[in-house]
Amino acid sequence: MTTINSICIYCGSSSGRLEAYGAAAQTLATALVSRNIRLIYGGAGIGIMGMIADQVLHLGGQAIGVIPKALAHKEVAHPNLTELHVTQSMHERKMLMAELADGFIALPGGIGTLEELFEIWTWAQLGFHQKPCGVLNVAGYYDALISFLDHVAAEQFVKPHHRAMLMVETDPNLLLDRYVNYQPPAVKHWVNKHET
Repeated sequence: MTTINSICIYCGSSSGRLEAYGAAAQTLATALVSRNIRLIYGGAGIGIMGMIADQVLHLGGQAIGVIPKALAHKEVAHPNLTELHVTQSMHERKMLMAELADGFIALPGGIGTLEELFEIWTWAQLGFHQKPCGVLNVAGYYDALISFLDHVAAEQFVKPHHRAMLMVETDPNLLLDRYVNYQPPAVKHWVNKHET
């Protein structure tokens, strides 16, 4: 059993085309608060980012934002968070979010969301952390990406056990249940053949 006290959510700073995206953010927020799990996220008060934070706060949960100084104005930092960390850079932002979280979930979002998801999944593959990573596939948003990742695995650029590390569900409670029971695969540590 994995103890999950906080989850980092990667998601869009826009609302997207479908109302289902925002509704899913609110459903996920409700699931987090019902399990007493803190929200760790990018700190904005707009788009899907704002929707999930607003719902967590409305339900009495904790919402912790992490935003770089350069984006604090551009992304409109949320004014009412439990905590707001302002970092000097995007790299520092991502590192702090990773340190604060016990797991990671991607909701619908754009290039930044995808970049964050792939980076944290890569870190898991390399054994830099042993925290669960997953995607909440809302209204088929990630269908094409999931198919492509299966293709990448079939073409032997990703090992099957590494592909399986990225969990996919349409129901937030099912995804969180899988996180509690997550067992990371053993990571092979490479040793330089010249080392003694």
